[in-house]
Amino acid sequence: MVTAIRVVLADDQTIVRAGFRALFDLTDDLRVVGEAADGPSAVACARRTRPDVVLMDIRMPGHDGLEAARRILADPTLTGTRILVLTTFGLDEYVFEALSVGASGFLLKDVDPDDLYAAVRMVAGGGSLLDPAVTRAVVHEFARLRGTLVGVERLDVLTERERGVVALVARGLSNEEIGARLVISPLTAKTHVSRALTKLGLRDRVQLVVLAYETGLVRTGDSVLPSE
Repeated sequence: MVTAIRVVLADDQTIVRAGFRALFDLTDDLRVVGEAADGPSAVACARRTRPDVVLMDIRMPGHDGLEAARRILADPTLTGTRILVLTTFGLDEYVFEALSVGASGFLLKDVDPDDLYAAVRMVAGGGSLLDPAVTRAVVHEFARLRGTLVGVERLDVLTERERGVVALVARGLSNEEIGARLVISPLTAKTHVSRALTKLGLRDRVQLVVLAYETGLVRTGDSVLPSE
């Protein structure tokens, strides 16, 4: 028997929630367990239903999706809940902030059904959703709006090798690609990533990307796509 991934839909547009629910109803392993039309309701719904994933719109009434995500991720009773941000705009500075507080990735609302299913499954399984092209666009826009670097000293806890691995993660490389680039095994690359996460007190690879750009370890003019 397939264990269903429990999903909460948080969006102030009824038609958007209905559309996503209809898509999830077509699957055997993705089940909507609650809906919310504003930030406070999203937090309350998550606490009530204990979902695996919250599909979170950012711009909602009450406190917005960013604040709702922050409260959910800070709740010790919801340690297994992951946030997948929904946005209409690829260049929304709030998306970057959502990733900073611990969201596991983001999707545009016009995402194809198969990509939506894959994203929810990936995030529920502990992975992070990094679309390199959109990530680069968001980072560029955030850097333009913010214009300053912060927290450079946070990287002092890393070894030179770990810094190099974090920089490659920020450019969109997988463990296999990092291993090939540094002539190490994918398992060793994964170990370096895990150690960096632990030392920096971060949740996942998405937050590594955010920190790499915030501290200037990777600049906005650098390539994110490994093929470039």
